Amino acid sequence: MEAWENVKSLFRREKITIINEHGVEEERYADYEPLANPISLCRELTLKNWVFFLVGLMAWTIDGFDFHSVSLSVSRLAVHYDVSRVNITTSITLTLLFRSLGAALFGVLGDLYGRKWPMVANMILIGGLQLATAYADTFPKFLAVRAMFGIGMGGVWGNAIAMALESMPPRPRGLMSGILQQGYSLGYLLAAALNLTVVPKSKESFKMLFYVGAGCSVFVGFLRCLFPESEQFLKAKAEGKRGGHTQQFFKEAKLVLRTSWRRCIYACILMALFNFFSHTTQDSYPTFIQQGKEYSGNQASLATVIAKVGACVGGAIIGYVSQSIGRRRAIVISAILAGCLIPAWIIPSSLGGLSAGSFMLQFFVQGAWGVIPIHLNELSPPAFRSSFPGIAYQIGNMISSPSAEIVTAIAESNLIKSRTGKLAPAYGPTMGVATALIATGIAIWTAIGKEARGSRFEQADIAGHHVEEKDAPRNKAPEGDLEAGLSRDDKGAVDVVEDIEKKH
Repeated sequence: MEAWENVKSLFRREKITIINEHGVEEERYADYEPLANPISLCRELTLKNWVFFLVGLMAWTIDGFDFHSVSLSVSRLAVHYDVSRVNITTSITLTLLFRSLGAALFGVLGDLYGRKWPMVANMILIGGLQLATAYADTFPKFLAVRAMFGIGMGGVWGNAIAMALESMPPRPRGLMSGILQQGYSLGYLLAAALNLTVVPKSKESFKMLFYVGAGCSVFVGFLRCLFPESEQFLKAKAEGKRGGHTQQFFKEAKLVLRTSWRRCIYACILMALFNFFSHTTQDSYPTFIQQGKEYSGNQASLATVIAKVGACVGGAIIGYVSQSIGRRRAIVISAILAGCLIPAWIIPSSLGGLSAGSFMLQFFVQGAWGVIPIHLNELSPPAFRSSFPGIAYQIGNMISSPSAEIVTAIAESNLIKSRTGKLAPAYGPTMGVATALIATGIAIWTAIGKEARGSRFEQADIAGHHVEEKDAPRNKAPEGDLEAGLSRDDKGAVDVVEDIEKKH
């Protein structure tokens, strides 16, 4: 059984199919690699690599800032619109639900027309919607704007990680993937710092968060205008693409779905588990600190900030380690260690103990997350590295969108004694049991999957762009070949698909 063989490969040399430096697929054994000096890894990046990486990191950081602007302003927004806090959190659910639509829209545009202009349009769009949020004068308008913001937000991650990682040398990718993913946590830290310092002193109150977010989003969009398109798309343009490549793109996409459907389902379930992992350990934790441990809101914010620092550090370190021990091993080990740290995360009574436990738990939760950008890029059909990871990520996000509501409903319906002996909602036990189940699920689901560490996916053809056969390099798909961008496993299913079509 293939799944069992994948599990056993965690404990031995794993045979993987990758794209080599010549753009040709080959099978090889993924050996352990010695940990390289991270400084030497950073030196391997060219100026262009750094520019693309930093712009992608800025886009993802601002995306995190913009999203958390609402969650940090729930009480103020409830007073402003004269509705309950529960009604305000509905806007967060709407944002999460509509992110899948944005991932599909901007992901397809990114794979079809290049990374540059879809990202520019995306960042300007979310900047405008942040500004519209500040000026929404009624609650229904506020909900409508935040739903549209979800479309814009959903498009950022796929294009940002594709642009940041696709032209990067293979050896630094694990380290840079971990740093890149934690832009989301960094965005929260920046929003929290502004919320604790500037917002209370401003006449604009919570609107300052949206003004700053709008300005930064538009700035990143214009900044992206100053730099060139990705090397792969420039090369395709220089070689000369055939007319009608849009139709070719969707033919290839259709074939990928028909032959890679198992990989698509695997990635969506993996991202659903990961998003449950993240939201279950983060969204209700401030409420747990306040109600279950009876600390103030500012103390809960402090504990959350410390946890986010742990997330940033863990993402970079585990992502870096994954380049040596493998993507799946890094994720499985992180999930298991996160599960082991659950008691230290919820049992302590002191604020220092809770903060330390949260720091360590988030170190491994977001450490596992730090592997995801490069892991999904390597697993993706090479020609669809913007749409495939983004859509899988956002579908997972959509599935996990009610996680906070589930935790809250269970916790509020069960009371336990707090540290002072008073009855309080059972947030601690609820989050602890849920996190243990999710961590176990991630470890198992990752173990039965595959990886393609070291794949030179940047050498593959881009979707919908084919050069004339007489000028095409020998590793590229010939005219009419719809198998561009498929893995060797996927191509094995093409004959089956064609036979079925002939019969019908």
